[in-house]
Amino acid sequence: MPFRNRPNLPTSAEMRILNALWQLGAATVDQIVHSFPEGQRPNYKTTQAFLRIMENKGFVHHTARGRVFVFEPMVRKEEVDQRSVEALLAQNFGGSATGLFVNLLESDAVPAADIEALEKMIREYKKRKKSAAG
Repeated sequence: MPFRNRPNLPTSAEMRILNALWQLGAATVDQIVHSFPEGQRPNYKTTQAFLRIMENKGFVHHTARGRVFVFEPMVRKEEVDQRSVEALLAQNFGGSATGLFVNLLESDAVPAADIEALEKMIREYKKRKKSAAG
Protein backbone atom coordinates (compact mmCIF):
# COMPACT_ATOMS: atom_id res chain seq x y z
CA MET A 1 0.00 0.00 0.00
CA PRO A 2 1.51 3.37 -0.94
CA PHE A 3 2.47 5.54 2.02
CA ARG A 4 0.26 8.38 0.79
CA ASN A 5 -2.83 6.25 1.45
CA ARG A 6 -1.87 5.38 5.01
CA PRO A 7 -3.87 7.40 7.50
CA ASN A 8 -1.24 7.58 10.23
CA LEU A 9 2.27 8.87 10.60
CA PRO A 10 4.96 7.14 12.64
CA THR A 11 5.01 8.03 16.34
CA SER A 12 8.14 9.64 17.79
CA ALA A 13 9.32 6.23 19.07
CA GLU A 14 8.72 4.69 15.63
CA MET A 15 10.59 7.61 14.04
CA ARG A 16 13.67 6.80 16.16
CA ILE A 17 13.65 3.28 14.77
CA LEU A 18 12.94 4.44 11.21
CA ASN A 19 15.82 6.93 11.40
CA ALA A 20 18.12 4.09 12.42
CA LEU A 21 16.84 1.90 9.57
CA TRP A 22 17.21 4.71 7.03
CA GLN A 23 20.86 5.01 8.08
CA LEU A 24 21.50 1.27 8.20
CA GLY A 25 19.43 0.30 5.16
CA ALA A 26 18.51 -3.11 6.57
CA ALA A 27 19.20 -4.40 10.05
CA THR A 28 18.42 -6.91 12.75
CA VAL A 29 16.86 -5.82 16.04
CA ASP A 30 20.29 -6.09 17.66
CA GLN A 31 21.90 -3.91 14.99
CA ILE A 32 19.16 -1.31 15.37
CA VAL A 33 19.54 -1.23 19.17
CA HIS A 34 23.33 -0.96 18.93
CA SER A 35 23.16 1.84 16.36
CA PHE A 36 22.18 4.19 19.20
CA PRO A 37 24.79 5.73 21.52
CA GLU A 38 25.42 3.75 24.72
CA GLY A 39 23.24 5.80 27.06
CA GLN A 40 20.38 6.21 24.57
CA ARG A 41 19.88 2.62 23.45
CA PRO A 42 16.29 1.42 23.41
CA ASN A 43 15.39 -1.86 25.08
CA TYR A 44 15.75 -4.89 22.79
CA LYS A 45 12.28 -6.33 23.50
CA THR A 46 10.64 -2.90 23.20
CA THR A 47 12.34 -2.34 19.86
CA GLN A 48 11.21 -5.77 18.70
CA ALA A 49 7.61 -4.96 19.73
CA PHE A 50 7.71 -1.60 17.94
CA LEU A 51 9.02 -3.27 14.78
CA ARG A 52 6.06 -5.70 14.81
CA ILE A 53 3.65 -2.78 15.20
CA MET A 54 5.45 -0.83 12.47
CA GLU A 55 5.26 -3.84 10.17
CA ASN A 56 1.49 -4.02 10.70
CA LYS A 57 1.29 -0.32 9.79
CA GLY A 58 3.34 -0.91 6.63
CA PHE A 59 6.33 1.19 7.70
CA VAL A 60 8.81 -1.74 7.69
CA HIS A 61 8.99 -5.33 6.57
CA HIS A 62 11.22 -8.22 7.48
CA THR A 63 12.88 -11.17 5.84
CA ALA A 64 14.17 -14.20 7.72
CA ARG A 65 17.88 -14.86 7.45
CA GLY A 66 18.52 -18.03 9.32
CA ARG A 67 17.26 -17.52 12.85
CA VAL A 68 17.11 -13.73 12.72
CA PHE A 69 14.78 -11.24 11.10
CA VAL A 70 16.25 -8.46 9.00
CA PHE A 71 14.08 -5.35 8.87
CA GLU A 72 13.96 -2.79 6.07
CA PRO A 73 12.03 0.47 5.80
CA MET A 74 9.04 0.43 3.47
CA VAL A 75 8.72 4.22 3.49
CA ARG A 76 11.22 6.83 2.39
CA LYS A 77 12.33 9.57 4.76
CA GLU A 78 11.25 12.21 2.24
CA GLU A 79 7.71 10.77 2.18
CA VAL A 80 7.43 10.83 5.96
CA ASP A 81 8.90 14.34 6.14
CA GLN A 82 6.44 15.64 3.55
CA ARG A 83 3.44 13.96 5.18
CA SER A 84 4.51 15.31 8.58
CA VAL A 85 4.62 18.86 7.22
CA GLU A 86 1.26 18.40 5.49
CA ALA A 87 -0.25 17.14 8.77
CA LEU A 88 1.29 20.03 10.73
CA LEU A 89 -0.05 22.57 8.24
CA ALA A 90 -3.54 21.07 8.28
CA GLN A 91 -3.69 20.65 12.05
CA ASN A 92 -2.09 23.88 13.25
CA PHE A 93 -2.17 26.41 10.43
CA GLY A 94 -5.36 25.73 8.47
CA GLY A 95 -3.27 24.48 5.55
CA SER A 96 -1.40 27.79 5.27
CA ALA A 97 2.32 27.52 4.59
CA THR A 98 2.51 31.28 5.12
CA GLY A 99 1.15 30.86 8.64
CA LEU A 100 3.80 28.24 9.37
CA PHE A 101 6.63 30.44 8.05
CA VAL A 102 5.44 33.54 9.89
CA ASN A 103 5.22 31.63 13.17
CA LEU A 104 8.61 30.06 12.58
CA LEU A 105 10.24 33.42 11.84
CA GLU A 106 8.55 35.15 14.78
CA SER A 107 9.71 32.45 17.16
CA ASP A 108 13.32 33.54 16.55
CA ALA A 109 14.19 29.84 16.21
CA VAL A 110 15.63 30.31 12.71
CA PRO A 111 19.22 31.57 12.48
CA ALA A 112 19.95 34.34 9.94
CA ALA A 113 22.06 31.94 7.85
CA ASP A 114 19.07 29.59 7.51
CA ILE A 115 16.82 32.48 6.46
CA GLU A 116 19.33 33.43 3.76
CA ALA A 117 19.53 29.81 2.60
CA LEU A 118 15.72 29.60 2.46
CA GLU A 119 15.53 32.85 0.45
CA LYS A 120 18.05 31.42 -2.02
CA MET A 121 16.10 28.14 -2.31
CA ILE A 122 12.87 30.05 -2.94
CA ARG A 123 14.53 32.16 -5.68
CA GLU A 124 15.95 29.01 -7.33
CA TYR A 125 12.60 27.23 -7.05
CA LYS A 126 10.85 30.17 -8.75
CA LYS A 127 13.45 30.15 -11.55
CA ARG A 128 12.96 26.42 -12.14
CA LYS A 129 9.18 26.80 -12.19
CA LYS A 130 9.40 29.74 -14.56
CA SER A 131 11.77 27.82 -16.90
CA ALA A 132 9.56 24.74 -16.87
CA ALA A 133 6.45 26.78 -17.68
CA GLY A 134 8.06 28.79 -20.44
